Amino acid sequence: MNDEKKSLQQQNIKEKYGLIARNSGSCCDFGPSPCCSSSSETPIELSIKIGYSPQEISEVPEGANLNLGCGNPQVLASLKPGEVVLDLGSGAGFDSFLAARQVGLQGKVLGIDMTAEMVKKAKENAIAGEYPNTFFQLGQIEHMPLKDNCVDVIISNCVINLSTDKTRVFREAYRVLKPGGRLAITDTIALTELPEEIKNDLDLYSACFAGAMEYKKLERLLETIGFSKIIVDFNDKGHDITQNWSLSHNPKDYIRSAAISAWKIV
Repeated sequence: MNDEKKSLQQQNIKEKYGLIARNSGSCCDFGPSPCCSSSSETPIELSIKIGYSPQEISEVPEGANLNLGCGNPQVLASLKPGEVVLDLGSGAGFDSFLAARQVGLQGKVLGIDMTAEMVKKAKENAIAGEYPNTFFQLGQIEHMPLKDNCVDVIISNCVINLSTDKTRVFREAYRVLKPGGRLAITDTIALTELPEEIKNDLDLYSACFAGAMEYKKLERLLETIGFSKIIVDFNDKGHDITQNWSLSHNPKDYIRSAAISAWKIV
C-alpha cells in the first residue's frame, strides 16, 4: 500500500470517527459503519448480542458506548486486580471503563486513540464516571507511546482492521507487553483475500470491512513476531454482528467477527 493511499484512508477514518464523537449519535447517521444493521435492533440490543451484559452496559458513563465494536474483549481478557491494561483504539472509553472496574484501583487502564474528538470525549466520560485509574492519550497504535515490557494485557475492539500497517501494530503490541502478557482482541477477519475493489473503497475501509486481514496471514504474522498460544476463534458464542451490516457488498461473503488471543511467552 503506497503512502498516499494510507494517508487518504487515515484521514477518512479520522474525519468519520471524529464526527461520531462530536455528535454522540449513531454511526449510521454518518455513512456505512459497523453498527449499521439491516435489523431494527437498538444499539443496546446489539451490544448484548455481541457479548456484553445489561449490567456492563448500564455501569459505564452515558455516551461511552457508541456501539462501534464487533465483540466483547473483556470475555477473552480474564482481567485480574492490579493489572495494567492497554486499550487500542479506545474511542469514548467503553471497554476501558469496563476493564478499569476489573483491575481495580490498584490497576491501571490506558486508552490510545488517533482521533482527538474521541480522546476528549473519553476523558470527559472518565471524569463524569469517576474513574481515577483510567487514562486516555492521543496517539497511533502503530507507534505506541509506552516503554518496553510495561503492560499486562492489551484489549481492542474492532480497531486494528482500520490500521494501514498491521505488522507494526502487532510488533508494537509485542514490545510493550510484559513477558507473560497477552492479547485479547475482537476484530473483523477476512475469510479469504479481499477483491481489490473492496480494498480500495475508502468508505468500506472506515466501515471495518476493507481493512480486515485474512485469518491465515494474521496467524502467521503473530507467530513470526513471537506470539504463542495464538487462537483466532470464529465460533465465539457471541452474535456475529457483521452478518447484519448494511453495506454495498454482502459482508458474509468475505468477513466474520472473531475473537483473537495470543501470549508473549519469553
